[in-house]
Amino acid sequence: MGALLQLFLVVNILLLFGSSGSLMMSLVVGNNNNNNNEADRFALLELKKQIYDDPYGALSSWNDSITFCNWFGITCGRRHRQRVIGLDLQGMGLGGYISPFIGNLTFLRVLNIMNNSFHGKIPHEIGNLFRLQYIQFDNNTLEGVLPTSLANCTSLKGIYFSKNNFVGEIPIELSTSLSKLEVIAINGNGLTGEIPSSFRNISSLQVISLSVNELQGSIPESFGQLTNLFYLSLGINNLSGMFPLSLYNLSSLGIISLPLNQLHGSLPRDIGLTLPNLIILQIGGNLFSGRIPNSISNISTLKSIDFTTNNFVGPIPNNLGNLPNLQWFSISGNQCGTGS
Repeated sequence: MGALLQLFLVVNILLLFGSSGSLMMSLVVGNNNNNNNEADRFALLELKKQIYDDPYGALSSWNDSITFCNWFGITCGRRHRQRVIGLDLQGMGLGGYISPFIGNLTFLRVLNIMNNSFHGKIPHEIGNLFRLQYIQFDNNTLEGVLPTSLANCTSLKGIYFSKNNFVGEIPIELSTSLSKLEVIAINGNGLTGEIPSSFRNISSLQVISLSVNELQGSIPESFGQLTNLFYLSLGINNLSGMFPLSLYNLSSLGIISLPLNQLHGSLPRDIGLTLPNLIILQIGGNLFSGRIPNSISNISTLKSIDFTTNNFVGPIPNNLGNLPNLQWFSISGNQCGTGS
């Protein structure tokens, strides 16, 4: 898991800084947007009022002694210099609620409050942030359902909501309105219902990470249309059915992590040809059956293979040892033996 986590962090960093140029651009709305600078300052002060725990004094600079563009965690635009485009308070131990006034920061591009102790619900006013590109709420204690108003943030590229207490279904509106989305990561929550098949329409998707929830149903066959998909993590849910054959043809896939579900089916004989860039294949704790195809030994990029506790039979390909990058291979809990 260490290798998987490290790779996911690298993917996130690349996605974020790969678009850093666009993050610093401001869209022209009206003739004189700088007249709204007082609105941004007021909104920030209202945000501060809802934060009752600030152990490191991160918000001590949020006062009238200096311009708000110099407050800790605040980035203002280059063109519209009195408009807030970045709010980064990650890892400051802050406790409190997200004020509805967050929706008044309409030039905001990056909103990062991960690794804090924010709780309560995400206010529906979040949908006013139509320029927002990255929203990072990981590792807090936020709760309630995911707001459908988030679908109004049509510039979103990355949603990071892992390790919170969100419940309910994934709003269908997210998969039909966020055409620029590259990453959706909502691990470690209490999401229920099925994975919307309409995510197939977001051709830009590179990361779908929904592990450790209570999702049901099957993995949509239509995910095979996501030709940029690199990272698919759906482990520790209640998913059933076959792993879609269409996904075995996505040469872009580098990570397939599906442990501890009730998925079944067999691995295609030509998997070594159709998934040439696979790095991690984790399908332990499912109901997969059949033989392990010899062609898997052709995937030279493989670092981790976990087939634990399935129904595989027959010989284990004896040329797996030739994989130059393989660091982990587990086949226990099956009916396999050595062979060719």
